[in-house]
Amino acid sequence: MHQTPIDIEIVDRLKRESGIANVGQASIRELVKLVNQIECASNTQFVKMEMGVPGLATPSIAIDAEIEALKSGVASIYPSIEGIAPLKREVSQFVKNFLNIDVREEGCIPTVGSMQGGMAAFMVAGRFDKRKDTVLFIDPGFPVQKNQLKMLGIQYDTFDVYNYRGEKLRFKLEEYLQQGNISSIIYSNPNNPTWVCFTEKELQIIGELATQYDVIVVEDLAYFAMDFRSDMSKPGVAPYQPTVANYTDNYLMLISGSKAFSYAGQRIGCLVISDGLFNRRFPDLKRYFSNDEFGKAMIFGPIYGLSSGVAHSVQYGFAALLKAVNDGKYNFVETTREYGEKAKVLKTIFKQNGFHIVYDRDEDKILADGFYFTVGYQDLTGEELVEQLLYYGVSAISLGTTGSCREGIRACVSQVSRSQFDTLNDRLMRFNENHRVDKVVAVSTTL
Repeated sequence: MHQTPIDIEIVDRLKRESGIANVGQASIRELVKLVNQIECASNTQFVKMEMGVPGLATPSIAIDAEIEALKSGVASIYPSIEGIAPLKREVSQFVKNFLNIDVREEGCIPTVGSMQGGMAAFMVAGRFDKRKDTVLFIDPGFPVQKNQLKMLGIQYDTFDVYNYRGEKLRFKLEEYLQQGNISSIIYSNPNNPTWVCFTEKELQIIGELATQYDVIVVEDLAYFAMDFRSDMSKPGVAPYQPTVANYTDNYLMLISGSKAFSYAGQRIGCLVISDGLFNRRFPDLKRYFSNDEFGKAMIFGPIYGLSSGVAHSVQYGFAALLKAVNDGKYNFVETTREYGEKAKVLKTIFKQNGFHIVYDRDEDKILADGFYFTVGYQDLTGEELVEQLLYYGVSAISLGTTGSCREGIRACVSQVSRSQFDTLNDRLMRFNENHRVDKVVAVSTTL
């Protein structure tokens, strides 16, 4: 009999009542609900690492601008679905300042967070050529994006990139691209869940192959400039956020307001379409949209049909925030360094208690400390680890749900306060004491 911080009877009862067949395979939102119920029933606060919720305050620049916009009466007026002019201007300038890429304002389209931006991207980039019916994920990746494709009835394929870094990536990608059915490639950089960051060589490989095989790259930059090994905080000064846009015109970017700008609750992001792609015509788009020009099909198709634009006031808030960033008056990268600092401590706590880092390198470099990291424990599967940690008041998601072929969990640092570091250490110490010899299901009363 092993002692655990939370009574097994409480956890087991709530697991049964949740109706989740396999907790280790549960969606993030399902797991969040279960954890909240266990917290309430046990009167024990969890160390929550399952959901990527920003943990920093929204800059007052954005809030003040949004309030001012509301007072001016914008709430009673429909916003342009293409986005308000000040925001489109600042997004275009932001892309120039922090990626060193020129893109016209017309290709900078506000979206209801990157979630809507991804959905819209799949609806157009996944359908521009009737011969190409499959989206390729360079995984591990964000599980919800695969759910979006399922809802749209679009096929996808996937591979785990860990064993295909550097030049190996070219040969792996060509295995899929040579089949002729890939419409688009999607990845996040830095990567959710592993925090892998593609090298310039790898981005060049992706870009060259995208041009060669005429596929569209969807680059998810939700964690913009958060590879803290380089200082990408100064507008117009190298180094810049790495991007495939240096190597192909067949790209669109998803830029999120949520993580890098702590603006998650207002649901705003931006879809950035390259100048070359925006005006290209694809006759097969007429199967779904009234226009075969890529940019117009995007705006007057999914952007219009999904939400008729982004809430008017938040566009003004985001525009003001980006202007402050572009003008060098607000350093958004310096603010988000807190995530990297916490990750460094949290990784140490896990490693001291018998865990190991699953994805640990970018080719020959040690992985950065950032918003996420991945850990495993002995021969436990990721699903087993998720379930076992519930008895110890720690929540995370299995790497298996992200397209990974490796065993372990994704841990997010944002909701973990510094005051919980000792609590986490105590719980993992007890976990290690109970599991380090044999794989044992926790069966005990509370401490």
